[in-house]
This record gives sequence, C-alpha cells and structure tokens, in this order.
Amino acid sequence: MSKRILVVDDQPDLRLLIRLTLRQLGEVVQAESAEQALAVIAAARPELVVLDVWLGHGQSGIELCRRLRADPGTSGLRIILLSANGQQSDIAAGLAAGADDYIVKPFSPEGLLAAASRLLAS
Repeated sequence: MSKRILVVDDQPDLRLLIRLTLRQLGEVVQAESAEQALAVIAAARPELVVLDVWLGHGQSGIELCRRLRADPGTSGLRIILLSANGQQSDIAAGLAAGADDYIVKPFSPEGLLAAASRLLAS
C-alpha cells in the first residue's frame, strides 16, 4: 500500500524539492498554508506531514502541529517540522509542539528522505 505524504510550505520551489525527494516513498500531496493543509488532511488522510515552521501568513507550522496533535482524528499523524531556525530552543519548541522530528534548513535531501522513511516505517 502506497503511503501518502503532505508537504506544507509557502515556497513553491521548496515544495517541489521536497516532493521530488519523497516521491519514492509514496504519493506526495501539497499545501501552501495551514488552512489548505487542514483541508487536504481531511480529504486525503496522509500518514506523514512535512511542515514548514514559517508559512508566511495565517497559522504557523508550530501552531498547526499543536492543533493536529490535540485533535484525536489527527493525533497519530507523523510530523516533520522544517525550519531555518536551528537554535536548540527552536528545536525544543518544535518537539514540544508534538513534532516527531525537526530538520533545519538548508537540509540534505538524503537526510529528509531517511527521516521520512524512518517515521513511515514506525
């Protein structure tokens, strides 16, 4: 059975890079905002969400992560947060919000693929 992965990022070029990196793991769907992500999650039920911390406008990735963890219907989703903020306090805040992993940008595609593979297998 193919896995479904949702990539949430407000930058189209980064969404493309992540989609190309992860497509060997399954179907990759995309959203550019937290609101769009919630609609995709309701319709497509992904197993993994790769979520940018800064989404431009609207809810942040951290807020969306907390919201997904608080909802019994989505609390089991695997979540990887991506952020340009790599301070220990940023990473701690992301993990405290419920992320399964926190990857600092710029990231290596191999590292992202390994993290996503590990989470989808668990």
